[in-house]
Amino acid sequence: MKTIIIGLGNPILGDDGVGWKIVEEIKQHLPAAALVDVDFLSLGGIALMEHLIGYDRAIIVDSFVADAEDVGSILIHKLDELPNYSAFHITSIHDTSLQNAIQLGKEMGAHLPEEVIVIGVAIRRIHDFGEDLSPPVRESVLPAAHIALNYLKENVIN
Repeated sequence: MKTIIIGLGNPILGDDGVGWKIVEEIKQHLPAAALVDVDFLSLGGIALMEHLIGYDRAIIVDSFVADAEDVGSILIHKLDELPNYSAFHITSIHDTSLQNAIQLGKEMGAHLPEEVIVIGVAIRRIHDFGEDLSPPVRESVLPAAHIALNYLKENVIN
């Protein structure tokens, strides 16, 4: 099965760049023989859907805003289990949700993943310029990368 893993966010907006950091870590530990494409994007909705065309499976790593006590926690869900008003780069106020974009793409005949896994890290700081992550978010990078790598080993890498 053709698989893509995408780190979403903005790497110069502090904790919003956690998706990129996690996918950079994953990329360093992917076996050379793994047939997994890796990408880094700051897109949502239809633009993100277009990057999924031709793949059977996708893993999207992003951040989500949470209360201060939850910062750094990791959530894993299938895209179709998430509310259709998802936050951050999975959707945009000038676009549509990724769920709606995938449905539209399939209706138009595009080959899109049947399974999209979303790994999210809770953040609080979303408008701070800088490339550094806050300590609790930085501490989530390795555990989130291991979750994704374990998923890939169990479901993708033979």
